Amino acid sequence: MSALNWKPFVYGGLASIVAEFGEAAAGGAGGRGGGGGVRTRRCRGAEAALPAGTFPVDLTKTRLQVQGQSTDARFREVRYRGMFHALFRICREEGGRALYSGIAPALLRQASYGTIKIGIYQSLKRLFVDRMEDETLLINVICGVVSGVISSAIANPTDVLKIRMQAQGSLFQGGMIGSFIDIYQQEGTRGLWRGVVPTAQRAAIVVGVELPVYDITKKHLILSGLMGDTIFAHFVSSFTCGLAGAIASNPVDVVRTRMMNQRAIVGSTELYKGTLDGLVKTWKSEGFFALYKGFWPNWLRLGPWNIIFFITYEQLKRLPF
Repeated sequence: MSALNWKPFVYGGLASIVAEFGEAAAGGAGGRGGGGGVRTRRCRGAEAALPAGTFPVDLTKTRLQVQGQSTDARFREVRYRGMFHALFRICREEGGRALYSGIAPALLRQASYGTIKIGIYQSLKRLFVDRMEDETLLINVICGVVSGVISSAIANPTDVLKIRMQAQGSLFQGGMIGSFIDIYQQEGTRGLWRGVVPTAQRAAIVVGVELPVYDITKKHLILSGLMGDTIFAHFVSSFTCGLAGAIASNPVDVVRTRMMNQRAIVGSTELYKGTLDGLVKTWKSEGFFALYKGFWPNWLRLGPWNIIFFITYEQLKRLPF
């Protein structure tokens, strides 16, 4: 068994930030539209910046998932018909900057979640086997589930704030640090870890699917002789794992998003008591396909993000130290 290696932790965190960083840069471009509150200019600026990052796609996923709730009057109205309709309506009504609501906690989340997730996953694998050729799907799935649960639970407060900022957009008031303090003062520690169970369950599914699918796909591509250990092999493997992760995780993601967005006020009733309760209530009140609300933006978000992440991570692994 190999000793604990610091490199997966550092490289995983750096690659996660790189995958998210283009979105932050794009967000800055989108917010520098014309002055005087002219949202048309700001909207055009955001449209031009969209190809540079996928964060606006993630925001539309959140908006699509929280709308149409018969149990929550704030989000009962179905405002968006799909991803592109949501993008242009948000841009037109709230301005280009609204497409990047929550980018600060999203970056903080990736810095912590990505570091812990990849570090634990790679370290756990080496407790079982020393070589990539000896890895099995079962070992990789177990390591992925464990690393996903631990990393997502630790990073949960950043996820709560990100989702609330995305769901409320321009209506959300306050900065990142002040908002963390506000949530703690009004809702306590439970508020910061609201939805941690479905978040951990989603992470267990996503990481338990994505990382093993990536590793197994890359392993077979290389060992079969179809491809070498090249960027193209990394691209194919990351594209495949992004699709698999989106399909497997979307139902839990819908419930997680809604639970994190519900605010605990004294005397109020929680809409969803847990993941299973949320799945059943959503299915009963909105139908089965409501569990796949936001699937396309979910996949279009996970796909490019994983491609950027894994290609960056593989290049970092080749550094000569």
